Amino acid sequence: MSFAELGLVAPLLRAVQEKNYTTPSPIQQQAIPAVLTGKDVMAAAQTGTGKTASFTLPLLQRLSTGFKPKSNHIRALVLTPTRELAAQVGENVDTYGKYLPLKSAVVYGGVKINPQMMKLRAGLDVLVATPGRLLDLYNQNAVHFSQVEILVLDEADRMLDMGFIRDIRKIISLLPKKRQTLLFSATFSGDIRQLASGLLLEPIQIEISPEKTTAETVTQSLYEVDKSKKTALLTKLIKDNNWTQVLVFTRTKHGADRLAKYLTKEHVPAAAIHGDKSQGARTRALADFKVNHIRVLVATDIAARGIDISALPHVVNYELPNVAEDYVHRIGRTGRAGSEGEAISLVCAEEAESLSAIENLIRQHLPRQQLAGFAPVEAIPVTKLSDKVKKPKKPKKPKVFN
Repeated sequence: MSFAELGLVAPLLRAVQEKNYTTPSPIQQQAIPAVLTGKDVMAAAQTGTGKTASFTLPLLQRLSTGFKPKSNHIRALVLTPTRELAAQVGENVDTYGKYLPLKSAVVYGGVKINPQMMKLRAGLDVLVATPGRLLDLYNQNAVHFSQVEILVLDEADRMLDMGFIRDIRKIISLLPKKRQTLLFSATFSGDIRQLASGLLLEPIQIEISPEKTTAETVTQSLYEVDKSKKTALLTKLIKDNNWTQVLVFTRTKHGADRLAKYLTKEHVPAAAIHGDKSQGARTRALADFKVNHIRVLVATDIAARGIDISALPHVVNYELPNVAEDYVHRIGRTGRAGSEGEAISLVCAEEAESLSAIENLIRQHLPRQQLAGFAPVEAIPVTKLSDKVKKPKKPKKPKVFN
């Protein structure tokens, strides 16, 4: 199937072709025609399967006809949980809508509000926003919702996890009741279904893959290591394998800063990205990482769903996440859009419980590896899976460059 067969107009097909996309992903094949019907849509698919384009393309097509927005009014609202994800969606809107006469903007906290207010004055076809900053703008009378035709909740499960439910309900109460609502999520959890039941009207439901599983394009494994040797092991893996682009996840902001500083001292250019960093610093670090000015980006889970890098080869869990579901979102930064990726976790005995939760969630054992000189004093017990174990892929043997 081609994008042309999905019913997209010529300006959108031209923009897609310029991105060298030829075959729509499964979520795109189902969601794009569904959104074009004008009905409410509730869609779940794994991270990295093309969800953003699956709502951005038809949204732009539906907005390509119709009235122009009044001053400070918007026609479509896309809500996202993080600044990074908002910026990513905004880039998609700009990329795919470049040949359409539509205006868009992205608003989020951590930066000055006045430039965002100025963008809204002329009226916008598409506004991508984080909930908190959107309410700030509303309270300052900078944005009005009476002309909203389409509402999109992107990464809805993450927004609930981050405690945005009250803000979301407040925003929804301000929108016209007659509108198209699109809910996109990595999973259809009980909370998501409850939210959808009061928000969507007889929605078209799309579920591409089993809930809470990982992409087949990602090779997963773990290294058993004592906690005190994690930093040295990570450094060795990066240097010996000549990894040039590695996204590393830590649990804490302080841990991210400390690890990035250590790697830089070891002549491995690195930067940290987390919630305490200014938006300017976060944007610069991500931009430098994308163009390989730095080899390692150390992030907390705030970046788990907001980083979109073509063919990112390696993700490392320096520490396992507190919430098992976040493991899926972390490793979903690699193996995207059909590309191969590798996800490695550095696991110490103290994390056995977290590992067990993750392996039960993804219903498979992660292949264990050890490196000479880094074997742990205390062995990590093998998880007793509650579900049938999937046969794991044999991990690729890393190449060592002398």
